[in-house]
Amino acid sequence: MAVEGYINTIGRNHLGIGICDRCKRKFPIDDLYSDRNIPGLKVCLDDVDDFDPWREPARQPEDITLRFPRPDVTLDG
Repeated sequence: MAVEGYINTIGRNHLGIGICDRCKRKFPIDDLYSDRNIPGLKVCLDDVDDFDPWREPARQPEDITLRFPRPDVTLDG
């Protein structure tokens, strides 16, 4: 019978309890993860954000050159 308000830590690697930075609920420390967009936040699985692609570095432009470019002068011969 589980008692309301207590977290069962039996069989866990670490006997620690942490608080989710988003929902402020208590969880075993093994169940809190770094947020993908703000790594300083420790959040539960319900509050983990999807990775925001706008936070990635900008794409570098490609160096595209023609293999046989036309000359700048006319070819009248």
